[in-house]
Amino acid sequence: MFRLAKILRIALRFGLDEFALASGSRLARALNALLFFRALSEPRAVRLRLALEALGPIFVKFGQVFSTRRDLLPADLADELAKLQDRVPPFPGELAVAEVERTFGRPIAKVFEKFELQPVASASVAQVHLAVLPGGAEAAVKILRPGMLPVIAKDLALMDTAAGLVERFWADGRRLKPREVVAEFARHLSEELDLMREAAHASQLRRNFPDSPLLAVPEVYWDFCTSTVMTMQRMRGTPVSRVDELRRQGVDIPKLARTGVEIFFTQVFRDGFFHADMHPGNILVTPEGRYVALDFGIMGTLTEVDKQYLAQNFLGFFRRDYARVARAHLEAGWVPADTRMDEFEGAIRAVCEPFFDRPLKEISFGRALVRLFQTSRRFNVQIQPQLVMLQKTLLNIEGLGRQLDPDLDLWTTAKPFLENWMREQIGLKGLLRALRNEAPRWATMLPQLPRLLHRALADDRVGHIERALDDLIRLQRRRTRVLEWIVLLLAAALAWVVFFTAV
Repeated sequence: MFRLAKILRIALRFGLDEFALASGSRLARALNALLFFRALSEPRAVRLRLALEALGPIFVKFGQVFSTRRDLLPADLADELAKLQDRVPPFPGELAVAEVERTFGRPIAKVFEKFELQPVASASVAQVHLAVLPGGAEAAVKILRPGMLPVIAKDLALMDTAAGLVERFWADGRRLKPREVVAEFARHLSEELDLMREAAHASQLRRNFPDSPLLAVPEVYWDFCTSTVMTMQRMRGTPVSRVDELRRQGVDIPKLARTGVEIFFTQVFRDGFFHADMHPGNILVTPEGRYVALDFGIMGTLTEVDKQYLAQNFLGFFRRDYARVARAHLEAGWVPADTRMDEFEGAIRAVCEPFFDRPLKEISFGRALVRLFQTSRRFNVQIQPQLVMLQKTLLNIEGLGRQLDPDLDLWTTAKPFLENWMREQIGLKGLLRALRNEAPRWATMLPQLPRLLHRALADDRVGHIERALDDLIRLQRRRTRVLEWIVLLLAAALAWVVFFTAV
């Protein structure tokens, strides 16, 4: 309750009621008269950014996501919120030095040959200082912000309480699963607050893209990593948001936008392990047009089943095969089993058709989200909490693509990649790969089956297994008799045809 009161106080202090209340309304005039002492000389966008910074890391992250959505926000808000990507007010360099010395147990001069007090980037969770390792290797040292954990814990508790109220009092609450979504968000946030986990994420992503011409990932220096300090290779490049500077360097911007889409779909469908915080503050570009990934605190993972259903949905969308999309939703259990597929297919068609054959600059994703929500509500589509990070990343990718190349055709760019991936998954190559992956497990399990079956039969004092086996045998006998009759009928029909052909 104290945290909620503080949120409301900060919101009123920075005049955020302007965003919620119509200007000139009776309630707005009453608030302004009551809070006459407020100094609201700054523009609304600056006040919004300052309020999010004052509220803490979770609110800063929401600002980062929205900063990429220039189709949903006015230009002044998007420009100001973009400062949250890597220009959050830093904490003093002396505190960073103290944390390094505390975690390694020795003076900083004995940890690094050189350590710069002034950070080069500062975000909601941590800030980055440049350093030189013993031996001369250049490094970037990421240090967790002090005193964040209590604030984040209170915000998450508040979000969970609000989600519980939504589930209880809103008709769509159970379908949207808000508490599961908050739990998923909390899980990813807890991983982001452990820099050893982030270092492991970076190492995995680097291993997935070895010597890639599309994506560079910094090397992790494990001897200089702890749960609050992460040291990695220093990477150079231009922030992806500085499009004019990239053009001046000769980077092919349309190709860069297409490459970003390819990298995203490769991470999702080939690896099932993707960077889930791809706002412009976390991406550099080399003069050769190669992406450089930074900040690996939030990574998403997908199971093979999730990947298969997602790929079928994407391919159905790209080919305008809405019946396939509807079937994929049904097979995945995302819609009830009694859903009318023809009605569901028609609703999907009505939402998606307006977006094809158009560049990003002509697509209103805000309107699309509203229509998709209405459709999901009508057909009781179950929200999938494990896909929340993917949905967030899709918003980031689309926003980034819009900034780089508004003429980008997202569908045409992604379709060939997905088609090739599906061919590999469904064809002979995919079957052989699955057999190769499962072979070690089968080799371990098969020798144990007789012993396990004997133990199960010995422990089955009530006779459940014996009765089940008898039922299976009777069912198999009935199936055999049916098959015999089918074979006899086919033979008779064939003989009849041969007889009359001979005549």
